[in-house]
Amino acid sequence: MSWNWNSHGQPFLPGYTFRDVTKSSFHRPQTLSYKNGYALPRRPTVGIGQDPLLSEQLIQQEINELSFETPDITYGSYDQSLVEDFIPAHVALDKKVLRFYAYFEENVLYSPEEDYRMRPVVIYYYLEDDSMCIIEPRVENSGIPQGKRLKRQRLPKNERGDHYQWKDLNLGMDLEVYGVKYHITQCDTFTKEFMDSEGIVLNEPEPMPVDPYSKCHKNPPPTYTTPSDWDTRQRFLTMDRKVLRFYALWDDADSMFGETRPVTIQYFLVDDTVEIREVHKLNSGRDPFPIVMRRQKLPKKIKSEMFPSCVLEVSKKEVDEYYSPKDFQVGQIMKMLSRRFLLYDCDGFTKEYYQKNHPDMEIKPLDVSKQTDTLQETKKKLPPYNGFGSLEDSLQNCLHLIPEPPKKNVIKMLENDQVLRYCARLDSQDPKDESRRFILCYYLSNDMINIYEKPSRNSGIIGGKFLEKTQIPKPGSSPDNPEFYSPADFAIGATVEVFSHRFVLTDADLYVLKYLESISSQIPSQTLESLRQKLGVRATNNQPAEQNGDNMAEPSP
Repeated sequence: MSWNWNSHGQPFLPGYTFRDVTKSSFHRPQTLSYKNGYALPRRPTVGIGQDPLLSEQLIQQEINELSFETPDITYGSYDQSLVEDFIPAHVALDKKVLRFYAYFEENVLYSPEEDYRMRPVVIYYYLEDDSMCIIEPRVENSGIPQGKRLKRQRLPKNERGDHYQWKDLNLGMDLEVYGVKYHITQCDTFTKEFMDSEGIVLNEPEPMPVDPYSKCHKNPPPTYTTPSDWDTRQRFLTMDRKVLRFYALWDDADSMFGETRPVTIQYFLVDDTVEIREVHKLNSGRDPFPIVMRRQKLPKKIKSEMFPSCVLEVSKKEVDEYYSPKDFQVGQIMKMLSRRFLLYDCDGFTKEYYQKNHPDMEIKPLDVSKQTDTLQETKKKLPPYNGFGSLEDSLQNCLHLIPEPPKKNVIKMLENDQVLRYCARLDSQDPKDESRRFILCYYLSNDMINIYEKPSRNSGIIGGKFLEKTQIPKPGSSPDNPEFYSPADFAIGATVEVFSHRFVLTDADLYVLKYLESISSQIPSQTLESLRQKLGVRATNNQPAEQNGDNMAEPSP
């Protein structure tokens, strides 16, 4: 077995070889060679024990470098000057763009007004890849296709294949690109600072020339317009949304089923137009066509010699006078479009308008209650309560085709989120019911009551919920207009009848007395006095004494 030795006389074994710190290429050696267009494996002369893929001999330069290399492990660290990091151009010059302002002349043919036009452009130079693009700013309604003239690319400089560099650009020069000469006039601040940092002196900036066509059309020739006596703009600003409203009766007695209908006549002051709307009533048997006459100007006097009778539409030349606010007099009959209207009243704004602008006209409202056909409003009769569900839920079947849940007093529920608790016993003739004790809870948020029975051992009766939360009507109240129990009825010793069950109140919480005293103006004095006597609280200082009564446990939900 033969060994390979290096220049130091050491074999190529692990620990005897050293890494070349200056080496930058770590690719695998080529193992294929091409001969007559075919890829053939390379078979160099190798010795015994050598790998044919790694059999390339080191060149003399690499051998010399390895011979003078100092190993890091044996002789310590290798001192070498730090090499600066290489930063490629696409990273160092990313998003750095030079911007130049330029223009080019465009010849105009077959136009007597102009010979050429000056079209401004912006030239962008991207430093990362030496590419350029030319963009023409868009001008609204110019009629010329503007925008990007040249997309981003490297622009040729000459026929030899050279391209424009940032060193070739300067102010006051002509940049010829694809047969078009762009004259550079100015640049932005970043471009000027970049050129100064690279040692390039920029020429003096030049002003952008004025386009003769734009200058000619910017100041049009002076024209004179005769001012009109009628200022429509001023009238719109002062009279917009100001409407005169009259309440009138349309006398339609000449028709087959003639009657009198109430209408509303609106006169728009902004353009002297009139609109007539019908007042629709519920269950009148008529289709709801609100507009009797659409908004338009009503002619008052027409030239009869020029207006043929077969034509319905009237032009401005055929009308001598239109209706004005002076023609609308409250209390009189006026004829519009061959129909008679009795003006019997107007709104407040209309009265103020006439008092300010036409003080000589008197406004006398008329009483037309006898002339109008009014239907007697009949009160709806509700069917009697059938006893199923609550009264409010059953009432929704009569008010709506699709029943809706009754509305709740949300404000009352938020303000009165308290519960008044009373202790009660069952008033019954059965001796088994004497030991039964109940807790009656009154909810101030919705005036509902629920009853719980306190469980007692060996009584044979299961305690718990005795009555769901519901409103309890007083005995003797009618189902159509029921009267429900309230805190004013709950005095100590009072009897509360709940669906044929009689309960006698024996005790209450101390909070019940405090709450009822806060609203003492709404509570009878007998109720307050019974609570004070039971709870042992003096009326003068409202100090609690010994509480004598049954313990009331918290009811289960």
